Amino acid sequence: MTRKEQLGQVFRFALVGGVNTGTFFGLYLLLHPWMPYFAAYSLAFVLAMVGSFFMNTYFTYRTRPTWKKFLLFPLTNVTNYVIQSAGLYALVTWAGMDTRIAPLVAAIVAIPFTFLLSRKILVPGAARAAAEQEENRGQTRTSSTV
Repeated sequence: MTRKEQLGQVFRFALVGGVNTGTFFGLYLLLHPWMPYFAAYSLAFVLAMVGSFFMNTYFTYRTRPTWKKFLLFPLTNVTNYVIQSAGLYALVTWAGMDTRIAPLVAAIVAIPFTFLLSRKILVPGAARAAAEQEENRGQTRTSSTV
């Protein structure tokens, strides 16, 4: 994969992330008056994750969704959920942040982790290909300096 293709993937991921974060936050705000903030957060997170799966498979990574990927995709979000949940709790409990804003801040912090994990699940062999590409670059540099 060329650097241009990688940058395109990162840009598309950021775009999907923005749409997904807006969807998550909108759902959270709709649910928040009807249930405790953490329950609203959790339900909004799950609903947005389903949308994220389809946006990332079709648009970000341009791969076909499969049941296997769909079932594995939540595993990539476990880390994201833990980071966001811990951040949400810390921001609300310790920092006194408003419960309407704290989930958005926590979500932004978790973005880099989500990219790496979702790419690993949705693009089989992506990590191996990136390592091989880096190894080839190192060999090219070494041979050009000899």
